[in-house]
Amino acid sequence: MSELGEQVEHLRISCKTLISLAEEDLAPTEPLAPPAVPGHPAYQQILTVFGDAGGSLRARDLAMALDLLLTRNDIQNLRAKLKRLASRGILVETEPGLFIQPRP
Repeated sequence: MSELGEQVEHLRISCKTLISLAEEDLAPTEPLAPPAVPGHPAYQQILTVFGDAGGSLRARDLAMALDLLLTRNDIQNLRAKLKRLASRGILVETEPGLFIQPRP
């Protein structure tokens, strides 16, 4: 019987601990700062095209919208920039090679 009482006490303490942790998580936090856009003008142009497009784009579509050459290297460089923006949370890669700007 005493062993059962110890287990009940342990559960009560565990329950209190979980409740206190949950209350800490619900405490208001500072709003997150928006992700920093790289300073190079090319990134500003990319985001402008995404804002005008209103949908998802591939690197090749973006190159055409920016009037860039459609060489393999140019498209790969543009894809690298898109991946960089996605890693910062500015764009989202919904499927491999397809990028979209999240709406707030």
